Amino acid sequence: MNHEKIASLLQQVREQNPLIHNITNVVVTNFTANGLLALGASPVMADSRKEVADMVKIAKALVINIGTLNENTVEAMHIAGKAGNQHKVPVMLDPVGAGATPYRTETARNLIESIQFSVIRGNAAEIANVAGKHWTVKGVDGGDAQGDVVDLVQTTAAILNSTIVATGKEDVVSDGKSTYIIRNGHPLLTKVTGTGCLLTSVIGAFHAVESDAVTACAAALAVYGIAAELAAKKAAVNGSGSFQIELLNSLSQISKDEIIQYSRIEKIS
Repeated sequence: MNHEKIASLLQQVREQNPLIHNITNVVVTNFTANGLLALGASPVMADSRKEVADMVKIAKALVINIGTLNENTVEAMHIAGKAGNQHKVPVMLDPVGAGATPYRTETARNLIESIQFSVIRGNAAEIANVAGKHWTVKGVDGGDAQGDVVDLVQTTAAILNSTIVATGKEDVVSDGKSTYIIRNGHPLLTKVTGTGCLLTSVIGAFHAVESDAVTACAAALAVYGIAAELAAKKAAVNGSGSFQIELLNSLSQISKDEIIQYSRIEKIS
């Protein structure tokens, strides 16, 4: 994927200001909303069973995040996801902590069975667990991969008929046919709660303006990773608290020239 395409998609997000419907967890709601605003998208965080179907109709993408679960929210997720499929709105899933508890894993798998997800994004262990492979998960935080992540992503994409994103030291995205590795990002992303959750919503914003899921994911991963690298430089002295603020600043200010200079994407199939 060339730099011009990535920059063009970012510009489209900023110009079109797509409405991204998020049913997400209580820990990250504010950060996710602010991150989408910084990027140029428009967030809505509706999770009532009585309105999610109507909200999806006017949204350009739906992001479902299972970080904090309760029965009412899970029901709303199913309602919203089915409405998204009905109205051809791309639906993302962030299976936070899948594998950590039976309920969490079962919830993710039930959602996948009843909803066609355009994109599923998680760390390698979360992806493995929703695919029925048993990798160790520590709480809801990302851990190191225990196997061949590229093979895991490609295989899971084919099984689930979705574009799969596994994020970590290197990010891998595949629909089972085209596969990219993105090597942008910074370790400070693991020191701030909600950066992975925001990333899934950023992918949703890119998918709102780009129908090809693999292209949208790869571009979003590159932009987000570069923004993290730029933020880390500014926050080097003050630490992770300032990194959170600088990440929002970088998302709002990242330029085409910075994308050209810093993006590191490799297509491997």
